[in-house]
Amino acid sequence: MKKEQLMELLNSMSLKEKVFQLVQIPGQYFLSGIADTGTKTDNSLTGEELALIGSTLGIYGLETTAEIQKRHMEEHPHHIPLLFMHDVVHGLRTAFPIPLALGAAFSPDLVKMCTSAAADESAASGLHVTFAPMLDLVRDPRWGRVMESFGEDPFLNAMLGRASVEGFRGGNGETPEKWRVASCIKHFAAYGAAEAGRDYTGADMSSRILRECYLPAYIEGVRAGADMVMSSFNAIDGVPATGNEKLLKETLRDAWNFDGVLISDWDSVGELVKRGVCSDLREAARLALNCGIDIDMCSFAYARHLEALVREGEVAKEQVDRAAFRVLELKNRLGLFEDPFRGATSTVERKKILSTANRALARKAVCECSVLLKNAGEQPLLPLASESKVAFTGPYVESKELHSAWAVSTDPEDTVSIREAAEELALSQGRSFIFAEGCTMTCREDLGPKSEERMVKYYREDTIPMQSVTTDVNMLKEAVAAAENADTVVVCLGEHRLMSGEGASRGELTLPKQQLELLKSLHSANKNIVSVIFTGRPLDLREVCELSRSVLLVWMPGTEGGNGILDLLIGAAEPGGRLSMSFPYCVGQVPVYYNHFNTGRPKPKNTKVPYYVSAYIDIPNSPLFPFGYGLSYTSFSVSGIKLSAEKTALQDSGSFGEIKAFASVKNTGLRRGQTLIQLYVSRPFAEALAPVKELKAFRKLALDPGEEKMIEFTIGNEELGHMGSDGKMHVVKGEYRIAIGLDSETEEWISLKIV
Repeated sequence: MKKEQLMELLNSMSLKEKVFQLVQIPGQYFLSGIADTGTKTDNSLTGEELALIGSTLGIYGLETTAEIQKRHMEEHPHHIPLLFMHDVVHGLRTAFPIPLALGAAFSPDLVKMCTSAAADESAASGLHVTFAPMLDLVRDPRWGRVMESFGEDPFLNAMLGRASVEGFRGGNGETPEKWRVASCIKHFAAYGAAEAGRDYTGADMSSRILRECYLPAYIEGVRAGADMVMSSFNAIDGVPATGNEKLLKETLRDAWNFDGVLISDWDSVGELVKRGVCSDLREAARLALNCGIDIDMCSFAYARHLEALVREGEVAKEQVDRAAFRVLELKNRLGLFEDPFRGATSTVERKKILSTANRALARKAVCECSVLLKNAGEQPLLPLASESKVAFTGPYVESKELHSAWAVSTDPEDTVSIREAAEELALSQGRSFIFAEGCTMTCREDLGPKSEERMVKYYREDTIPMQSVTTDVNMLKEAVAAAENADTVVVCLGEHRLMSGEGASRGELTLPKQQLELLKSLHSANKNIVSVIFTGRPLDLREVCELSRSVLLVWMPGTEGGNGILDLLIGAAEPGGRLSMSFPYCVGQVPVYYNHFNTGRPKPKNTKVPYYVSAYIDIPNSPLFPFGYGLSYTSFSVSGIKLSAEKTALQDSGSFGEIKAFASVKNTGLRRGQTLIQLYVSRPFAEALAPVKELKAFRKLALDPGEEKMIEFTIGNEELGHMGSDGKMHVVKGEYRIAIGLDSETEEWISLKIV
């Protein structure tokens, strides 16, 4: 439909019809007939109102969506189609590794392939929009939603955010192709800075930290062509994002020229009342629309009050028109006016869901995302020797729930467990495997007392025992016996999938006690321990590392988790991941991240802690595993770092041209392998502090044993600049330092002077 026709449609609509294009409701209203003939509550809808709704969320499947769409268009006065939106965070039916794991792959191409495959399945299932990617920078692993982010680094977040948007939209940054979906960037802005790591709390920071650390990924997502942006629950400068005019209008709309659809998070318009910013839902509706929120997700503030606000002059009719037109434009870009079903058929859906290609990609992604944290000894346990007898133990041996809490459309029955993959491998290669879980899975309900009141009473009065998970003695004995009868023990441990995700904040970052008891018992029986760790967040793995010769981090790996993990264990593939978020030594360090500011009293290296320096007296400053860290099944060295020029002039235009940085990379091990070479920059003295170092480039390199290659990076304004309030990169004169290494703790610096 041409723009002129779309405008004619808008002008033919009544005020009520326009308002209800801005209302989003849960899919259950269409599935279970919640619509009522009266208006008993704010959340009740008449049949007439239900027919006018602009979008819905939380339902998928072509048979369901097509039936609802057909009925809706018949009942709508102008036959305007519905938008179906859904949380496709790391896959629809084929679950790929969680976004934090994809961040660890350091691969825009892999992210783009996975989101493209997810879009394929989504579009074939009748969906139009996914609430992804989440581009919140994350530094606090207590926050359960770190699993949805790409990690702690602004540069990596921005790069992978762009790739994610392009993958969902079809890769061309323009009109979404058939079998693609519109993407919705969330959560704008700085939701990942939740205080104390507790979901739905505030996030307070300086405007400079917001601009330089948290905004770059959102900016890149907008530039990549994201169709929607979602406002966050938290406040910025004390003002909730959903009612923050400076954030939504001055920054997003005006400075970044975003003209797509802006949607609230679930009931975040209604929460303007609960947070004390607005006196009632009517005032909340007025504030949200005037700040630029086009779609009210599930608060019913717009449905109940927007018409009256326009009629009484508190909201301009033009505001409603602009918002409604944006929604219509999105439907038009998706081709819904020409074909509300977008060519999807049950045959196409069956072909695309869990396709052979999608499963193969998911399996490959597991290998590229997994991080080898430890592989000690002159003869490391990994990869497993073909002749060794291996005992597989731990609660994740049998589990098929290898997806996260946000893989809401994934069926565990489609998932390949570790045992299934191992048994298939044993048959095909004649390997010797035995299985014994040793303990049951610990769920979030098992972590402590049922209520805060009971917890307080326990500590204050010492009268109510803490809730605990009882160890199954027989299961433990069976696992220990298996360990005694094996050459190597592979222990599959980790968080339950519901222990991370939305509303899943944790105050402790260790594995469940029952699993640690199992690990200790197995270690007593057999010292050849390989720990495979499943998690949605960084954990305190000190005890795991002490009791294990090898530690393989597989995150929440998804549908092909079992097959991908076995590929890694036997060496058919190499763990390609490097940490995109630091793993703390203990929770007392949190938040701990590599790109922190310098201090005037730094702790001296390799000495006891003196008085009056920035340090803990009982734990180290450094994380257990830093950002960018990860091992290979071989080893690498980086040397001979040099620049094409040690000095260059800053031009009047504010640019300095380009400098080349070089380093020699050598495979010093005994087998072919791949590593990630990372370039870091330390900016010079300025009036405002700069981070001690910042990732500015990276490159993967595969080498044969003994092979050595020169690697080259280009350094320009983007690499040396800092982001100004205008959203552009600015370079200052001074001495910059460049480091090239294997993780963020590299300290071999060379200098570059900008004069």
